[in-house]
Amino acid sequence: MAKARNKRPVRRRDTKAGRPGSGRRKPCPYCKDKIEQADYKDVETLRKFISEKGKIRSRRITGACRRHQSQIARAVKRAREIALLPYVNEAAGREDGPRGRGRDRDRDDR
Repeated sequence: MAKARNKRPVRRRDTKAGRPGSGRRKPCPYCKDKIEQADYKDVETLRKFISEKGKIRSRRITGACRRHQSQIARAVKRAREIALLPYVNEAAGREDGPRGRGRDRDRDDR
């Protein structure tokens, strides 16, 4: 005899089989440590929110809440203005851009 199953059909959105978007969001590092305001003078903490190229990382990557992410962006911009943080991090050992731009600028044989 065939077994009667009382299971409901599984919906596609109910399955969490290894999708990259599944799981919990990261907690905000500022809320977790109960820090009210992001400080532009705290360069070590602000470096965590900047990519290798010098761009400010998004909320999706950092896990910061909306309030603290806007404070972080403002603090990074202020720290850049008074030269605590660089606007652009230069790649080590590369003089030219990604397509070799500026290759002919220093030639003296012309």
